[in-house]
Amino acid sequence: MKVREMVWWWWIYIAVAVQASIKGEDYVTYDGRSLIINGQRKLLFSGSIHYPRSTPQMWSSLIAKAKEGGVDVIQTYVFWNLHEPQPGQYDFSGRYDLVKFIKEIQAQGLYACLRIGPFIESEWTYGGFPFWLHNIPDIVYRTDNGPFKFYMQNFTRNIVNLMKSEGLYASQGGPIILSQIENEYQNVEAAFHEKGPIYVKWAAKMGVELETGVPWVMCKQTDAPDPVINTCNGMRCGETFGGPNSPNKPSMWTENWTSFYQVYGGEPYIRSAEDIAFHVALFIAKKGSYINYYMYHGGTNFGRTASAYVITSYYDQAPLDEYGLLRQPKWGHLKELHIVIKNCFTPLLQGVQSNFSIGPLQQAYVYEEGMEACVAFLVNNDSTKNATVQFQNNSFELLPKSIGILPDCQNMVFNTAKVSTKPNKRITTLTKMFNEVDMWKEFKEDIPNFLDTSLRSNSLLEHMNTTQDKSDYLWYTFSFQPNSTCSQPVLHVESLGHVVHAYINTIFIEAGHGSHDTKGFSMDIPITLIDGINNVSILSVMVGLPDSGAFLESRYAGLTKVTIQCSESYIYDFTNYTWGYQIGLEGEKLQVFKEQSLEEVEWSEIDDSTNKSLTWYKTTFDAPIGDEPIALNMSSMQKGEVWVNEQSIGRYWVSFLTSKGNPSQTLYHVPRSFLNPTGNLLVVLEELNGDPLQISLNTISLVNVNSPFSYHHLPQ
Repeated sequence: MKVREMVWWWWIYIAVAVQASIKGEDYVTYDGRSLIINGQRKLLFSGSIHYPRSTPQMWSSLIAKAKEGGVDVIQTYVFWNLHEPQPGQYDFSGRYDLVKFIKEIQAQGLYACLRIGPFIESEWTYGGFPFWLHNIPDIVYRTDNGPFKFYMQNFTRNIVNLMKSEGLYASQGGPIILSQIENEYQNVEAAFHEKGPIYVKWAAKMGVELETGVPWVMCKQTDAPDPVINTCNGMRCGETFGGPNSPNKPSMWTENWTSFYQVYGGEPYIRSAEDIAFHVALFIAKKGSYINYYMYHGGTNFGRTASAYVITSYYDQAPLDEYGLLRQPKWGHLKELHIVIKNCFTPLLQGVQSNFSIGPLQQAYVYEEGMEACVAFLVNNDSTKNATVQFQNNSFELLPKSIGILPDCQNMVFNTAKVSTKPNKRITTLTKMFNEVDMWKEFKEDIPNFLDTSLRSNSLLEHMNTTQDKSDYLWYTFSFQPNSTCSQPVLHVESLGHVVHAYINTIFIEAGHGSHDTKGFSMDIPITLIDGINNVSILSVMVGLPDSGAFLESRYAGLTKVTIQCSESYIYDFTNYTWGYQIGLEGEKLQVFKEQSLEEVEWSEIDDSTNKSLTWYKTTFDAPIGDEPIALNMSSMQKGEVWVNEQSIGRYWVSFLTSKGNPSQTLYHVPRSFLNPTGNLLVVLEELNGDPLQISLNTISLVNVNSPFSYHHLPQ
């Protein structure tokens, strides 16, 4: 065959391939107004649902409820530390089955947005980074650093290739219409000086060159390089977003916070349905075309996945609560808003916008498409008073801090502050009390002394680097013999960890802790010493790793100073001293929360001693009949972790009270898929002095505030 003929046939092959692609698959691009799918502009509502924060058995219901609520897109992060727990070793099983999750989205006819990051923050431990990344020589995270870029690119490429191999990008006929690279980088960019902008350009170029066939976004990144779209995160992007950095990019909101994450010692943040609706309508009025609710369903931080001080329940105040139940009126009010706006999508996406004042704190945003279509948003920014406004020779009454929507510029069919959906409330029904002594067995941790340890150092080691995130716990131990003048000694401990439990000669003396907003804390504890050698054992505890900020790889946690003051003039300083270390607890190493490991230790009857610290408890129970969600009420406990059938349902910290004197969380979700009909193993690690005899098992349901009838499925 001649060269000319070869070229001719090659071009025919390309043309046929392109035509087949256009005919059978979704082609995604964008202009200055919106995303464009198959040649049509799209006004899209999206909802964040994170696959590992629920279970595969819950995914179908969660996605269906989101779809019923008017959501078009399901948005999720990709969790690097789950998928690559060791370099080159990948896990996509069970709750980590990203492909199955995306295919479920597709099966229900929705689009997907894949936020690869791979830094995600997300109140997820270490911002989603696997801790082994910390050990890469010369690495500096999230900057123009060769080692970091190598591993980041490798993971990103592997995720993209996995999605391609399953045909999941819209360019292949799949549901994924958007990808995200990096995450809120502008928050830390200045810390890296000239290397920050270089890294932004590299990350954008790297993502685009992976050729997903769909657009990439960078949130909170005003300098996102073309063709990557810069997007907004926050609660009020209609007021705060400076807009796209190019007239050829659409206005997009990747995180509209439906509430806020909660920390131990913190009260829940309640964001009203009216406030969310106001800011959604305002963003649409100002040419927004994509809004994602973060979170639409928050779910559960199972195991040790929550970041520093973040509670196990995640965004429980979202439209779908932790259990996947409708939170009304939030879910219903937003559904009504979505219906109204979608009925106006043609003038909103094709029409000409104008805006003008209709009062001192009132504004009108109008979209007109010739003489055929007109839609108006009448905004009252006065948060205290109603406003009567004139618009197109008609008078309209606007509630305080509200937006009235007129799909025909004549009739107001929706006001963001007028809620017609009836509220509901969540109720718990007791199904079992674990209140009989003979139900339980216990195993007490031995308190290690200096001579029990094999890891030694002449200084205080940093906690995270020592444990390598294999455990929350690190023992610091030393022994010493005081002189005869040491009267009324006081142990002084300073820590940049989260919790400290102090023991003298294996006897618990006191615990202390910091808070989410306090980077360090100190303790001054009067102690009693014996004549001769004294053993000091201090347990440092992390409650999640940090998840944000520059130079994450350089953070310090753990003890920073330890002294014993014998008098005003005489202090033993043990900061630079010979220390012995033990990583983790014995029960963790033996995995006593697993059925096959129960016999590794000697379990005994519960005793009535006052020294209950660091005790493991076990019992069994049968699953409640029915399909209602299940939760353990841990209000009688203090701090620790819970396992059901070897699955960790998360950390609990009931004893850390809020400023109002309440625990931040007492109910802990036990997914039905974790359970067998009978003989379920419950194991509790209690660090302090909780009472397992008051733990209870409960079912969760909803009741309409104005109705005695409960429901836990979608209302008809």
